[in-house]
Amino acid sequence: MTVLPQGSAVPRFSLRTAEGAPFTQDAVIGERTLLVFYPFAFSPVCTDQLQLLEEVLGDLSAKQINVVAVSCDASDSQVAFAEKLGVSIRQLSDFEPKGETARAFGVYFEPGGMATRALVLTADDGTIAWSWQGEHPGVLPPISLIFDAITELGW
Repeated sequence: MTVLPQGSAVPRFSLRTAEGAPFTQDAVIGERTLLVFYPFAFSPVCTDQLQLLEEVLGDLSAKQINVVAVSCDASDSQVAFAEKLGVSIRQLSDFEPKGETARAFGVYFEPGGMATRALVLTADDGTIAWSWQGEHPGVLPPISLIFDAITELGW
């Protein structure tokens, strides 16, 4: 599978926040959102990625971009992971049905039973403004990829 390309409609999805509240495609309509799909809480590359994103969270917020992280981990694992790292990025669980949202975005890695590493910027009109997928889950995307995309989009 490959990540949905620019111009695609944001697919229907239903995730859960750490508090158990629903987070659906309606939450990204009318806003700019960066969905950060990552394989597993507590893995080394995911740890680095979320820490790097936390460092630029203020810059992304200044561009009116909300950042959410999505993995197939249970919410409790995600909360423990975020607390251990000291990150404030909202965690969304794609645990049950496992990987359903990752599949909808084209980023489910079937051999590992997880989301692969991918970034999806949604526009306020409910379309995908930009997307990126690593060639394998161990690839750590440079933060500059996101800011280059934002510049190209004129945001």
